[in-house]
Amino acid sequence: MTTKEDLEAIENQISTIQCHGETALHHPGPALAHGRLKTVEKGRNWGWLLSGFISLNVLLLGIAIVSGSVFNKVQISSSHLLIFLILLVILTTVWMVYYKVHTSRVYRAVLYKDSHAGPVWLRAGLVLFGVCSVIMDIFKIMFYVGRIHCDNSPVKIAFPAVQALFVIVQTYVFWVHAKDCVQIQQNITRCGLMLTFSTNLVVWMTAVTDESLHQTVAPKDPSYNGSSNNGHSFNVTIQGRAEVSDCQCIHDKCDVFEKTFYYLYPFNIEYSLFASAMAYVMWKNVGRQMDEHHSHKLRFSPWDVLVGPVAGLIILVTGLATFVIYEVDVAKGDPKKTEGALIMHYIMNIVAILLMSVTCLIGCVIFRMEKREQVSGKNPTRSLDVGLLVGASLGQYLICYFIIVAVLASGVMGNTDGLNLACAMLTVIQLCLQNAFLIKGLHREPFKETEATSTVFANVMAVRERDPERRSSSIVPAHTLPIPLGILQSRLSWKRRVLKEICAFLLFCNVILWIMPAFGARPQFDNTVGSDVYEFQTWAAVVNIGMPFGIFYRMHSVASLFEVCLAS
Repeated sequence: MTTKEDLEAIENQISTIQCHGETALHHPGPALAHGRLKTVEKGRNWGWLLSGFISLNVLLLGIAIVSGSVFNKVQISSSHLLIFLILLVILTTVWMVYYKVHTSRVYRAVLYKDSHAGPVWLRAGLVLFGVCSVIMDIFKIMFYVGRIHCDNSPVKIAFPAVQALFVIVQTYVFWVHAKDCVQIQQNITRCGLMLTFSTNLVVWMTAVTDESLHQTVAPKDPSYNGSSNNGHSFNVTIQGRAEVSDCQCIHDKCDVFEKTFYYLYPFNIEYSLFASAMAYVMWKNVGRQMDEHHSHKLRFSPWDVLVGPVAGLIILVTGLATFVIYEVDVAKGDPKKTEGALIMHYIMNIVAILLMSVTCLIGCVIFRMEKREQVSGKNPTRSLDVGLLVGASLGQYLICYFIIVAVLASGVMGNTDGLNLACAMLTVIQLCLQNAFLIKGLHREPFKETEATSTVFANVMAVRERDPERRSSSIVPAHTLPIPLGILQSRLSWKRRVLKEICAFLLFCNVILWIMPAFGARPQFDNTVGSDVYEFQTWAAVVNIGMPFGIFYRMHSVASLFEVCLAS
């Protein structure tokens, strides 16, 4: 007969066997776990490699076709380029519809959200630039419809229509899914996102090329004095202008539509870059499992800052006024007017850049004084922000150093050359200081309200009357007070307030430094020192390569400064 002790021993043995079985089922052994991890890592590397090859090939092919369409000797017309873009845009749009309709709706497809990816102000900027891009496409369609009898290429009408649809679909997908960390169909999703990334960059290159050709007009005579050359006349090329003037539009609004969609080009350029950045972050987040399940809620209050926005608005309004005067004077073609406009433009930029340099230096000193934790862990958004800031600033560095060498080589002759040299040197310093300020600010942990809380004492007699249980105590902690503690904590420390004022001031200054080159200011061509030293073709290549990156740097700095302001 089985004793009680034997029964207990058998039950314990059965329980042990069951526990080991469940452990082996839910927690596989080291060899099995290592095998699974190796398989997942192999699939992940394969997806990254395949999507990288797709992106590389699309980009290189796009660069070749865009470059070939610029030169008349190469038998690649703009229609060939537009056909390539239409195919690329349609393929990308089909994938985005597939992602929205199928992939994102599969059970457990998106288990995690990256709280840092796609902040609301970035998505709002994408929507704003997207609306302007759609309006630009509508004006393009109206312009080419009016000239359809002159140009027998319906592709020029088809591409704006397809691009408008692409912009609408892409803006919606990024607004809804920018934070997704996709866990299924990872290889397909990576390839689709890299295709989206490459498509936006090719569209960006095409828009930048059109804008650069529109702003750059080569002098007919090599000995022609460029200061009297109207580099802002409405031209794509000298030959192209002659061909355009021979065609009569079927309606009387062609000139209005043409001028308007060229003024909307900067918004389309920025839209493509914003979309490329968001596609890259989504690509980095594919298969990512977030460790943190909470995010810092950043609060913005316009009452926290005053001096910075006011000073920034003064710089912004003054810059807009000088920009309008500059454009009007240069368009007249009078050498004296052009020289006066250049001097005014350089003085405006020197004042703004000098003030920005000082404020950036003060901000870096405060960062040094204020001890705060650095952001830990992998963060694709932060890495991309820093990479874009450093990479885009290289465009302005390139132009500035070419100007410095040109002015010093030819000798400083007159106020224009002196101001041009000073502006270039101060811009280099300002870029260094602003990059340091932004990189340091983006890597700091956001301010937590709980860190600033401290014990607050109140009127003891009043609290005793309200709470009889505390009549025997002479000290009342803050958490027992009936008044809201947020009111007591609403005042910022002087360091935080100064940082917010600095960010607000730099934000407005970067806006005006984006507006002037984005909407047509080209002092690099109106001042002939660069073309005299490097020859026009070389100088035009330097400016047209560096200028788009410089324009994007200012806009990206605005977004980064807003984020640093919130985190302060």
